[in-house]
Amino acid sequence: MSSKLEELQALLAPVVVALGYECWGIEFSAQGRHSMLRVYIDKEGGVLVDDCAIVSRQISGVLDVEDPIAVEYTLEVSSPGMERPLFTIEQFAKFAGEQVKIKLRSPFEGRRNFQGLLRGVEEQDVVVRVDDHEFLLPIDMIDKANIIPSFD
Repeated sequence: MSSKLEELQALLAPVVVALGYECWGIEFSAQGRHSMLRVYIDKEGGVLVDDCAIVSRQISGVLDVEDPIAVEYTLEVSSPGMERPLFTIEQFAKFAGEQVKIKLRSPFEGRRNFQGLLRGVEEQDVVVRVDDHEFLLPIDMIDKANIIPSFD
């Protein structure tokens, strides 16, 4: 996790929790005028648009005061949705048995993209079965991971 992302997590997660939500994860992509700060929130029973608005107003106030982002950016508060992103080792463990799509920051065993069954975790590695092969992917190499929704 980048130091900017760690700083934003430390600043914003307590605000989300104080409002009664779980801070599922934070994404920040700095791309000049198109920079995006996305905060995922969750709660028992699901997240409604009003929940996102409440959290967005509170986070905006904190960001205005603390000013941790030097560039222009867009703030988006969202539920994790059906293609739920996974950020922490605990989240990977919780969703063992689900189909996932994982993209790594750099190649591992010659590839960066993995899609298969999330088997669980072993220490700081995510275990995913692709076809008949199991991969132990170090969590710090994962750039992006999402649940693949099942409509059974």
